[in-house]
Amino acid sequence: MTTTPQSGLAARAPEMLSVLRIVSALIFTLHGSQKLFAFPPTDQQPPLASLMGVGGLLELVGGLLLLVGLFTRPVAFVLSGMMAVAYWMFHAPGNLFPTLNGGDAAILYCFVFLYIFVAGPGRWSLDGLLRRG
Repeated sequence: MTTTPQSGLAARAPEMLSVLRIVSALIFTLHGSQKLFAFPPTDQQPPLASLMGVGGLLELVGGLLLLVGLFTRPVAFVLSGMMAVAYWMFHAPGNLFPTLNGGDAAILYCFVFLYIFVAGPGRWSLDGLLRRG
């Protein structure tokens, strides 16, 4: 049986799923650290007992859990829902078009996290390590 370039790429899918999870989580975590700790520097620092503050906490803690791949599926499910709510509550009322209301990242995170919920953490994760050990 001969190997085609496509089958060689498909063999890397579990690793690339991990890369997608790690990079998305890292960027997502920065949104939380920005809201909670003003890092990277920002003028926006909502009170913790507000929707934005709770969102920042979910972004930080959920992002870190996704980053290392721990409790991946339930965390991805919660974060996907959070991003759907964020879009419809904060972005869509201003304008329905994501490119005009600034909600394109929320939509993208929503569906990336939904995919991770369905597909799992990928090859490199604490979930996988715990399952194997």
